[in-house]
Amino acid sequence: MTSVSSVSSVVKALTPLNRIVIASNNPGKLRELEALLTPLGIGPVAQASLGVTEAEEPHETFLENALAKARHASRATGLAALADDSGLCVPSLGGEPGVHSAYFAGRDGERAQRDARNNAKLVARLEGRADRAAFYYCVLVMVRSAADPTPIVADGAWHGEIIAAPRGAGGFGYDAYFLPRGSTLTAAEMPPEAKNRASHRGQALAALAARLRG
Repeated sequence: MTSVSSVSSVVKALTPLNRIVIASNNPGKLRELEALLTPLGIGPVAQASLGVTEAEEPHETFLENALAKARHASRATGLAALADDSGLCVPSLGGEPGVHSAYFAGRDGERAQRDARNNAKLVARLEGRADRAAFYYCVLVMVRSAADPTPIVADGAWHGEIIAAPRGAGGFGYDAYFLPRGSTLTAAEMPPEAKNRASHRGQALAALAARLRG
């Protein structure tokens, strides 16, 4: 774990009142969170830019993993931290890939290679099934400090189905195979602004913003 002293010089340059460390190294998540947080007047800082390594995610629920990541980033930096834990859930597969979405088909290779294997495994598992319903789920946890006894929690779900062949070059993860309910475009075909408004992550952040305003 990165110590507070190892990042203190960087942290001193930040303004805690409008800066928050994002407990993720996933570039897709970071892009989406930055686009969602900036209009709220919050300057997100990626944990990697402060030398913070990724936290362990040993838990079986999104909430527990998000809380572990938020506390890890806050402990390492002394800043408030925001963590996202999210994934794709397919009811006909017993909720898989769920919290294991990022490593559904193993941990080897770069992120793009893992994504390709994950999607191939998902499509293979669904072959011949009539029920292809799925939903993306996201839980956001914000802590004011590593020992914050009352973390702020918000979540969101984005329902749709898994199609057999990929469509679109945008997004990341399972987006090219995820067709949102009521949409003719997959998540990978949607313009980023439209996806951010509709997505599980956008819904969770809207709920978080409402709680912060309250």
